[in-house]
Amino acid sequence: MHKQAQLNRAEFEDQDDETRVQYEGFRPGMYVRLEIENVPCEFVLNFDPHYPMILGGLGNSEGNVGYVQLRLKKHRWYKKILKTRDPLILSLGWRRFQTIPMFYIEDHNGRQRLLKYTPQHMHCGAAFWGPITPQGTGFLAVQSVSGTTPDFRIAATGVVLDLDKSITIVKKLKLTGFPFKIFKNTSFIKGMFNSQLEVAKFEGAAIRTVSGIRGQIKKALRAPAGAFRATFEDKLLMSDIVFVRTWYPVSIPAFYNPVTSLLQPTGEKDSWRGMKTTGQLRHERGIKLKQNKDSLYKPIVREKRHFNKLHIPKALQKALPFKNKPKNLEKKGRTPRDQWRPAVIREPHERRISALISALSAVNNYKMKKAKVKHRQQLKEYLKVKQKEEEQKLKRQKEAKKKIYRMLGQREKKRQKSSLKGSSEGEKSM
Repeated sequence: MHKQAQLNRAEFEDQDDETRVQYEGFRPGMYVRLEIENVPCEFVLNFDPHYPMILGGLGNSEGNVGYVQLRLKKHRWYKKILKTRDPLILSLGWRRFQTIPMFYIEDHNGRQRLLKYTPQHMHCGAAFWGPITPQGTGFLAVQSVSGTTPDFRIAATGVVLDLDKSITIVKKLKLTGFPFKIFKNTSFIKGMFNSQLEVAKFEGAAIRTVSGIRGQIKKALRAPAGAFRATFEDKLLMSDIVFVRTWYPVSIPAFYNPVTSLLQPTGEKDSWRGMKTTGQLRHERGIKLKQNKDSLYKPIVREKRHFNKLHIPKALQKALPFKNKPKNLEKKGRTPRDQWRPAVIREPHERRISALISALSAVNNYKMKKAKVKHRQQLKEYLKVKQKEEEQKLKRQKEAKKKIYRMLGQREKKRQKSSLKGSSEGEKSM
């Protein structure tokens, strides 16, 4: 390249500048005059030579404005996290402009879910309305360009991903309803939708109760409006709350505000301020944030619920094993009925009679117990004798059977021998 430059210089050294520009173009160090049309008059009136300007050019497709998708990450030195719908100033390509980005993250199924804040130490997606910029262009974002701040000012960095106008960012929407008629596993739900058409769009959707019973939307009812029939895994209670999880598309605000700090008067170029956040406006005007009563913590008061006694049908009780059958036993610690009866005070004669009867009954019980033990012992001995007799009887029967089978076998052998002799004599006579 150095040799080529020396050859060019030697070749065109004798010619004038106009001819050299036609062949070589404008050489470094030459002065060039540019004419730019439709420049605001404030740019000329408030021109400050202390602010250098860089001249650049845009491609044919970069003059349009549309939806741009970015991959964005909050700068690790920036103290605050960024919030969706808060205005942000981007330095993207040749432009500096203020816009309202919407942060999202892409789920495993391709759904672009809205984020309220930028995640810590992780990339996320962002979409905004602004100038079309080629893919792969890097950018940096700041929240304010006015004045000087002692803290780190670059809020986020990233790169342009896509220029797709059909981007759909969604956020969670939970619809709730309440049962007004309950059958076995079927219930009629109201308060979730407003019309039969809305119910028709959600036919077959999975629903759940707060207690964890899963179900499915079946069909809309004629009255009341928005009510529907649903089936569940188990029977509901009237106190159950039914909800369905849905996704609602979020629109990206079409806000694009170029930073016109060079049009400010001399000495005020670093005081440009664009759209302010709601928090800044509230702070400047001294407006206090109204607290939502539903967002405050309250003491939880729950009424004690009384459930009905478990009823098991008789047919099912018969089929159950004994350990699982309900036992109709009295609870321990219950006082017998005799304690509520009035005490009987006996006469001395009656006491002696009662003592004699109790002594006689004790003697009788002892005799009965002794007799039972003796009877059991006799029964054991009797069973042993019977068992021995039974064994001897079986032994005798076996021996008798052996004798009989032995005699039958001998008789059969004799018959066979006699038949063989008869056949041999017949053959000899022939």
